[in-house]
Amino acid sequence: MSTLSRFEIARIIGARALQLSYGAPPLLEVNVGESAVQVAKRELDTGVIPLVVMR
Repeated sequence: MSTLSRFEIARIIGARALQLSYGAPPLLEVNVGESAVQVAKRELDTGVIPLVVMR
């Protein structure tokens, strides 16, 4: 598995954070006061976001 570039990471986190802010259910437990961007970062770090990056 290859690593993601910083641009791919930013795009994935941004898109997922937008989904969360519009009411999509989070794939992890959300802590009180945690922003959508923080949740999206944790989801990407743990690998629970079901996606494939095609180059």
